[in-house]
Amino acid sequence: MAVKITMRPNGPLIVESDQIEITDPTGATVDTGGQTRLALCRCGGSTKKPFCDGTHSKIGFQAAEAAVAAQEKK
Repeated sequence: MAVKITMRPNGPLIVESDQIEITDPTGATVDTGGQTRLALCRCGGSTKKPFCDGTHSKIGFQAAEAAVAAQEKK
């Protein structure tokens, strides 16, 4: 299965694949628990980085595509 990445509106990136491997900036492997579907934080507010913990909805995160669309209407 190819890797599928879906951007949720004003939310996380959903990553789906048969096998997902994430490495941090030092090259260390992040434990994904063998999951084949993960939600990655894109708001920067998660306490479980790189994983989403739902903070985006509490802080009013607006993803770039939403912010650009709102700017263009002005």
